[in-house]
Amino acid sequence: MLFNSLHFLLFFPIVTILFYLLKHKWRWILLFIASTYFYSAFYLPYILILYAIIIVDYFCGLLIEKRQGKVKLFWLLFSIISNIGLLTYFKYFNFFIDIFHVFVPQKLHHLDILLPIGLSFHTFQSLSYTIEVYKGNQKAEKHLGYFANYVLFFPQMVAGPIEKYSTLGKELRAKHKFKYKNISNGLRLILYGLFVKMCIADNLAPLVNEFYLNPTHYYSSSAWIALFAFSIQIYADFYGYSTIAIGAAAILGINLMDNFKQPYFASSFYQFWQKWHISLTTWFRNYVFFPLGGSYVNAFRWVFNILLVFSLSGFWHGANYTFIIWGFLHGLFYLLEKGLVKFYPETIKQNVVFKFLGANITFILVTLIWVFFRAENFDKAILVLNQCFTYGFDSSLNLKISFELISMLVIFFLIEIAIFNTRFDYFLKNSHVIFRWTGYIILIISLLLFSGIQSFQFIYFQF
Repeated sequence: MLFNSLHFLLFFPIVTILFYLLKHKWRWILLFIASTYFYSAFYLPYILILYAIIIVDYFCGLLIEKRQGKVKLFWLLFSIISNIGLLTYFKYFNFFIDIFHVFVPQKLHHLDILLPIGLSFHTFQSLSYTIEVYKGNQKAEKHLGYFANYVLFFPQMVAGPIEKYSTLGKELRAKHKFKYKNISNGLRLILYGLFVKMCIADNLAPLVNEFYLNPTHYYSSSAWIALFAFSIQIYADFYGYSTIAIGAAAILGINLMDNFKQPYFASSFYQFWQKWHISLTTWFRNYVFFPLGGSYVNAFRWVFNILLVFSLSGFWHGANYTFIIWGFLHGLFYLLEKGLVKFYPETIKQNVVFKFLGANITFILVTLIWVFFRAENFDKAILVLNQCFTYGFDSSLNLKISFELISMLVIFFLIEIAIFNTRFDYFLKNSHVIFRWTGYIILIISLLLFSGIQSFQFIYFQF
């Protein structure tokens, strides 16, 4: 079920009304049924995979808490292998078959299977629970229903944010009363998230798709327009989803973490990854980088750890060399940046001009690296980058930049500047009533008049 669909428009109000009408002790049943229905609307049989993850990690959590030593470690490894095994089978099996064919002439057949939507998010969120129980930071959940809702919770179940049980589990167990501020703040976020997705991302998608379909048909001017368009598209698409998810949860009184904080205003790669997909960055930091020794290792090992973590985060996104290259390049520029910054005095680092130049350089480099994320394969990525420096003039792609799209982009960036380092609902609720309702009207009119003609699935659903 898509957030930007009539199906969700009917589904969510019914769930909200029932949620507040029911007594607290029965609400977990409602959320379980609603979340099951929400996910089953995509493809019914794959809900069984999520049920399997829930059962395995629920019992592993109980066994880890009760055991010590090697037995305790065994059940943690059982949880990790079960989760990663499922993810490998559905997402990476064919990729590893291709690698196998490079070294062995015997041909193995690819699996003709559909990747369950959001499987990477589910496995990582559920794994964080068993790891935290093993480390002693989290008590094992005895109530299977609450744990199931932690894995299944429908607002964030498909594309995050990836939450720890210590935060989301507590929110799911709390007695939430009907509060006007929760409804108003949640609706603000949903409205803004729909605008960002439907008016920005969905209007940029056809332009980007056309360019990547035949990049050799266009010269550098159009190539750069398409590259910048994808930078905005993927941000608007994923940020839009996260904003709607946070808003839907807020209406139920449940707080989810912020997943984005204006990442394209970051003045460095370090800042970018503190502002982009924050929950995934936090997951890799806590469960991969720190166990590898973090920064408390020698310089060579630290460099290796950084490159490994960034490469793995790229591979998490998809079974393709291009995703690994995308992650590796982010790690490489992160390291280069760390090395260069040491030579600059602190006064220069804090200078406004220095930060402005840093933000522009970071955005351009991030935009170029996105090519490996968007291209179907390595050859296409190189072809696209080559077109950025193939000089000539064409107008076909440029003409698709309509006045309406430019207007939507201007509104979007004005809002991004206005809410810098805060959230749309926090910004508006403290604004004058006239300004607040003017904002609502502009967003509603934009949605009615300028939503993309074609509705596109959220990009991160494929991960």
